[in-house]
Amino acid sequence: MHTVILGGGALGLTLALRLAEVGQRVSVVEREPVPGGLAAGFRVGEAWLEKFYHHLFRSDRAIIRLIRELGLGEGLVWRAPANPTLYGGRAYRLDSPLTLLRFSPLRLDERLRMAAAMAYLKLLPPIGMEGRRAAPWIRRWMGEGPYRVVWGPMLRAKFGALAEEIALPWFWARVHDRSIALGYIRGGFQLLYEALAARVRALGGEVCLGSEVRAVTPHDGRWLVTTSKGSLTAERVVSTLPPRLTCRLVPDLPASYRDRYDWGRAYSAHCLILALDRPLTDGYWMNINDPGFPFMVLVEHTNFMPPEDYGGRHLVYLGNYRPPDDPLLSADKETVLQEFLPALARINPAFQPAWVTESWMFHAPYAQPIVTVDYREHIPPLTTPLPGLYQASMFQVYPHDRGQNYSVAMAERLARLLR
Repeated sequence: MHTVILGGGALGLTLALRLAEVGQRVSVVEREPVPGGLAAGFRVGEAWLEKFYHHLFRSDRAIIRLIRELGLGEGLVWRAPANPTLYGGRAYRLDSPLTLLRFSPLRLDERLRMAAAMAYLKLLPPIGMEGRRAAPWIRRWMGEGPYRVVWGPMLRAKFGALAEEIALPWFWARVHDRSIALGYIRGGFQLLYEALAARVRALGGEVCLGSEVRAVTPHDGRWLVTTSKGSLTAERVVSTLPPRLTCRLVPDLPASYRDRYDWGRAYSAHCLILALDRPLTDGYWMNINDPGFPFMVLVEHTNFMPPEDYGGRHLVYLGNYRPPDDPLLSADKETVLQEFLPALARINPAFQPAWVTESWMFHAPYAQPIVTVDYREHIPPLTTPLPGLYQASMFQVYPHDRGQNYSVAMAERLARLLR
């Protein structure tokens, strides 16, 4: 039995490993030159750095088990960096029950009400939340103040004009899954994906990098996968690509399937990464809740991991999610630098552009599904109407948000089905 897996991220490589372990023939096709998908990295000094910021929570049990299984457990470190929120020109810590109770932009009664609602989301399952939107729920149970100061700006920064449409179960998962301690593989998550690819190859599997899938069609009772580097035939194909892209690549999928699952919207991810010669802030993850900024989040990675790991560089991500036609996604790096750098002086008045020693820019489509109240009705099952064709992607981890852990967990589930 030969299985071709489209996509070499956490889901595709974990699935390939599990199938190869039981003697099945597997081929992974990944268009990027390195494995890892959206979690892939690039070299900065002696370490890898992710193109898009990543960390783990304590609740990410599936990927933690995988990291240990692959012998990388000693490199997995847990820390509790400061995670501030910028509001009214000031950075406030808002990353624990205690810092919430000290959050002076809200009245004490608003802080207590918000804390109680978050405890509810943290401790209980999402019973009765289907069909409801996050914004009205937050206003009702946390109050207008917490929505105006904290959650409204975050939802608008992430989803723009669609902020009011986001489903409550998605918001539940964002609160429920988080932990104060954050985890990271010292040296970069790329070490995990390199180890996965190496283990698959050692078990006789194939990992084809720099190979873009062009079409997937039936051929003599099997599947023909046409790529930029040639063709493969197999009894089974698993697409870990977004459902919309799968529908485009597989013309034989019936109209009834397309009508239901070739649906929905997703924003693209965009990150400008700066190397500075000194720290910019004293926090790791800063939500930008003030208006007028060209980025929604500032992640100072080297306030989480030591600058020495990156040759003394201080590394800062300036991140966004934008609609696919947003001008930012087609702008060149110099244009983006000219737009973004002046905003840093609003966070640290001492900042000077001369602090920037290097910069990189990345963007990726289909990075953030827009999870509206009808989203659940359009989540495809793992099986498709076509025998031997399977669909498994981050669009199916609802109500959880995209993330390495949920990709690994889905791969484990699909592997049990395919063994």
